[in-house]
Amino acid sequence: MTSQDDLFAEERAENRLAAAPLAARMRPRSLDEIAGQDHLVGEGTAFRSLLDSAKPSSLILWGPAGTGKTTLARLTAKAAKAYFAELSATSAGVKDVRAVLAGARQRLEEGRGRTVLFIDEIHRFNKAQQDALLPGVENGTVILVGATTENPFFEVNSPLISRCTIFRTEALDPDDVLMVLRAARDDPVRGPGQDLEIPDGVLEVIAERVGGDARLALNTLDVAATVVRGAGRSTVADDDVVEALQRRVIRYDKAGDRHYDVISAFIKSVRGSDPDAALYWLHTMLEAGEDPKFIARRMVILASEDIGLADHRALGIATDAYRAIELIGLPEGAYALTHAAVYLATAPKSNTIATAMIATRDLIERTASAAVPPHLRSAAAAGQRSLGDGVDYRYPHSNPSGVVPQQYLPDAAVGAILFRPGDRGDEEAVRQRLDEIDARLGKRSRK
Repeated sequence: MTSQDDLFAEERAENRLAAAPLAARMRPRSLDEIAGQDHLVGEGTAFRSLLDSAKPSSLILWGPAGTGKTTLARLTAKAAKAYFAELSATSAGVKDVRAVLAGARQRLEEGRGRTVLFIDEIHRFNKAQQDALLPGVENGTVILVGATTENPFFEVNSPLISRCTIFRTEALDPDDVLMVLRAARDDPVRGPGQDLEIPDGVLEVIAERVGGDARLALNTLDVAATVVRGAGRSTVADDDVVEALQRRVIRYDKAGDRHYDVISAFIKSVRGSDPDAALYWLHTMLEAGEDPKFIARRMVILASEDIGLADHRALGIATDAYRAIELIGLPEGAYALTHAAVYLATAPKSNTIATAMIATRDLIERTASAAVPPHLRSAAAAGQRSLGDGVDYRYPHSNPSGVVPQQYLPDAAVGAILFRPGDRGDEEAVRQRLDEIDARLGKRSRK
């Protein structure tokens, strides 16, 4: 290759860079330039050690959009001095996979090094497409780097998972995003241009509104700069950012991991008696468009599972919130959900209903063939009483106390204690009442 060829190659690269969006221009060129993923790129971490060895193995990068998965894939290829091949699971098929594997095999045979195959949104590959990758990954023809926003343990085939190391990227916090934006603003070559004034306050607005997505932050700054230039101005203002971004981004996918993570955070906050956290997660879901009936159903479950008889009103409050959503929907139904969330979060907690269910199911499994005691059997059909069904049953309402001692459990389960009330909230009164009933029935202590 002549020096003139080198000159043209450099010129072409510069032209491509100039035409690329800001997020592409500012793509980190080394691990040290990556923001917010210290658990991956920090000194001594497993991922960094893998790249520093210059012999990376196949891996899957799992995390939210805009957290550097594509960049990490490119740096993996750079570390291995490997050819970088890229496929998108939304458009590539089995034929494309086989073509890349064939090219990678040829490069190896000709001594031209290895190939890193980067597949974006690998969770969108079907089983046949994923199976087509297996031979190349297994025999080392390619180093696979898959990127996904979905849980790979659910979305990627087990044989492929077993041949890859999974690394998780995390959403950036606002300070990390701000650092990325400042680096872009101050870069005279790759940045949005030195002809514009971009105050720190504007960058802070972007950093707070992009939900930890660095790519979205840079794209927003890029669009805002275009808006300002188009208006003949020289300073980017907050309003330009609002116009570029349109609205605050809530990182939430109703069909993905975030959906399950946020409802889990909500339930655990209510269970943990933190109404402020419960409200934060509740309204995160509502603002992101979550089905309010889904939220209400989970509160109905929680009312029995985590509160139970400690507050006998809790189940009614949760059920009423569900009915309110059915009746009036959103946005007004958010009042009922908020009402219920605060009530459940501040109610005394007890899991005795849940533990009673577990104990009962265990006992049933151990006594599955137990017969119903004769005196408890139905005697509705003619002749059943002559067989002993229903005979000697004692009617509780005939006793002044309303409680009569008799066997209610099958022989194999006699004496079992399945419900053990606590002493929180209303359950203290339930426990005292049960002490009186147990004394009449001749039961042993529940403590």
